[in-house]
Amino acid sequence: MNTKLILESPGIFPLFLLLTLTVAIMPDSRLTAQGLDAEGALDTIIGSDVNTKEEPVAAEEGRIVAAIEQTPKNISEVRRRFTIDRVDIVFLPDFGDGDSTVQAKLAEFDGQIVEMRKEIEGSAIFFHALNSRSVLLRDVVALEFDDANGVTIFVAGGKQGTNVD
Repeated sequence: MNTKLILESPGIFPLFLLLTLTVAIMPDSRLTAQGLDAEGALDTIIGSDVNTKEEPVAAEEGRIVAAIEQTPKNISEVRRRFTIDRVDIVFLPDFGDGDSTVQAKLAEFDGQIVEMRKEIEGSAIFFHALNSRSVLLRDVVALEFDDANGVTIFVAGGKQGTNVD
């Protein structure tokens, strides 16, 4: 097609000019997008406060073992949850010190725990709740959902930056 003929056709040139001006004055879409650094962005995504505490494994051993045993069910829970009213992250600074029932359960459910971590990575709520506290996915040991639409996430290692390798 001949460009000269298109621009000389009646009604085409004004439309071409309007389109060109619109594109020229339109702001870059990257400038208008809300980033995760924007005030309140993570709070909106997560939808609740994220509470943290440290506990020795022995103090929470029964709950951790029960949560690990619920991993197959929790995988589907992570997929279907769109809101969470409460997120508690429990850091386990002595995780991995010596043999325990928790270590044995972790080895037994290893494949399913890896799958659960992948589901967490795909969930904006869970991923950003963990990321807001500098928790690596590889350190997530188990999840425990309660009847009040809350979740407790058990994490190997101490608070921010002291995680187990």
